[in-house]
Amino acid sequence: MATTPSWVSHCVWWQVYPLGFSGAHPPTGVAGRGLRHLIGWLDYARDLGASGLALGPIFSSQSHGYDTLDYFAIDPRLGQSEDFDALVAACHERGLKVMLDGVFNHVGAGHPWLRQALAEGPDGPYAQFFALDWSGGQPKPRFFEGHSSLVELNHQNLQVAEFVQTVMSHWLDRGADAWRLDAAYRTPTPFWHAVIPAVRRDHPEAWFVGEVIHGDYARIVKSSGLDAVTQYELWKAVWSSLASDNFFELDWALRRHNGWLESFAPMTFVGNHDVTRLASQVGQAKIVLALAVLATVGGVPSFYYGDEQGFVGLKQERAGGDDEIRPAFPASPAELSPAGWWVYRACQDLVGLRRRHPWLAGAQTEKRELTTTRYVYASRAPEGELTVELDLGRQPGVVIRDSQGEILYRWPK
Repeated sequence: MATTPSWVSHCVWWQVYPLGFSGAHPPTGVAGRGLRHLIGWLDYARDLGASGLALGPIFSSQSHGYDTLDYFAIDPRLGQSEDFDALVAACHERGLKVMLDGVFNHVGAGHPWLRQALAEGPDGPYAQFFALDWSGGQPKPRFFEGHSSLVELNHQNLQVAEFVQTVMSHWLDRGADAWRLDAAYRTPTPFWHAVIPAVRRDHPEAWFVGEVIHGDYARIVKSSGLDAVTQYELWKAVWSSLASDNFFELDWALRRHNGWLESFAPMTFVGNHDVTRLASQVGQAKIVLALAVLATVGGVPSFYYGDEQGFVGLKQERAGGDDEIRPAFPASPAELSPAGWWVYRACQDLVGLRRRHPWLAGAQTEKRELTTTRYVYASRAPEGELTVELDLGRQPGVVIRDSQGEILYRWPK
């Protein structure tokens, strides 16, 4: 079994969708501000308490980044390879790790190798590189979740595994520290079991997390060789419990979360680039309660850019339906609206509390009190204990106490 790098237990990610963040999305071909735009925000991320920058897709693609055209080239809307090098150097100067988004389940329908395979037929060099059914004369691509713009790779092909190993090692050699593996739930676990150990041999300090929505997380981690998966169960329980005034769902999810923590540390979050914004799900008055859960339960937490400012936005199932949740950020933090800084300060306080209690990364939770509108749990590890009181009464609030009962954090203050 792989040994997770020691730095991971102290990591707090700030996740960014670069195409949107830089103003290059929706996909108009306009370059926007590029990757270097992020450099001006790294102090903001560090002051938030983050110790890592988790990037969405940055490689050459057709539109939204998840339809890759060239895994070795930076998307022209974001700049060039030297811009990536500058961003990585700036992150490392500030002690920030860098995570890349690896879309290795599928490619864009316009990928040049795929076009070559379709043009040359079943005997061409790339005919078996993609999931193509040649049995009927005309090749039939296997589309990812029905999207005709996304064609799946053939994960039974050893050449595909070797190619993905090469891509991952290339960018780790250039300074990346971790990989988020997109749609890992769709890719067969034996494929990852072949790829990850091979990459890890040359990069033992790298961290590999798979995007998994549901299922037996522990089994997936064990069979794939991944270090972790995304904790969608907890994400859903947090916002749903707060939105419906029913903490029983959160308690159930935390009990399951304890089980996952026995074998690995999941990547936890209360918002990301694929879901409706936290503030839109629970309302402004309950944001801090969700952030408090993220800060006090075991795992490796990730904060999605804009959530720390109380941004709103709806995920919609239509063309352009992700635009609201993947907005552009201004030239500098000084240009953000004054209305959201109270959320940022609450995030600072909560992340600071977590950083002062690093054992929380592996902490188990234990229910102390539970009604539909009040939930008290203890986060415990051999090194210490915190008690978290969540209340959805007339004025939603949270209180966090140490093992002696001293209040370490209260909101509203």
